[in-house]
Amino acid sequence: MAHAVAVFGGLDVLVNNAYANHEDAGLFEDEADESWAHTLDITLTGPYRCSRAALPHLAASGRGAIVNIGSVNGEQDFGGHAYSAAKAGLGSLTRTLAGHAGPRGVRVNLVAPGTVRTEGWAGRDDDLARASALYPLGRIGEPDDIAAAVAFLASRDASWVTGTTLRVDGGLMGVNTGFRKAMRGE
Repeated sequence: MAHAVAVFGGLDVLVNNAYANHEDAGLFEDEADESWAHTLDITLTGPYRCSRAALPHLAASGRGAIVNIGSVNGEQDFGGHAYSAAKAGLGSLTRTLAGHAGPRGVRVNLVAPGTVRTEGWAGRDDDLARASALYPLGRIGEPDDIAAAVAFLASRDASWVTGTTLRVDGGLMGVNTGFRKAMRGE
């Protein structure tokens, strides 16, 4: 953070977007401590550390914003025990940090994406096509969908928004498309 401030003359926005994920063990009790700890360290503790280092600089800017990248996994079971727990924890960190940082002029929010076409999905076009059917908007997200939400929360247009989670999920959490289709016999 000090390097960014030295090079750019200040710090206005921090976007915490790093994560780790691993495939769940067949049984929860077989989950390895090392995998669990690694996922939480990167996905939850990383944003904690970055926010802690950035906060004094963001407060000094007089208009600082932190935008955490969460996931719908932090709100509902879509698999990924450690990843989901870390994203739920990031939601809590967002709210508690918003209360702490707000009086210093720093806003803290979270974007909770659904499935987004990223490199992690490379070669899994069939999985993405199946997932698309679960979204009321009939498609999965694109990186630009998430970038637009982050840009909004980082901007002055969101100057009275803090401590909130903005779902950018194509309606996944608001509408149970799978249930509706099942009830229609589809």
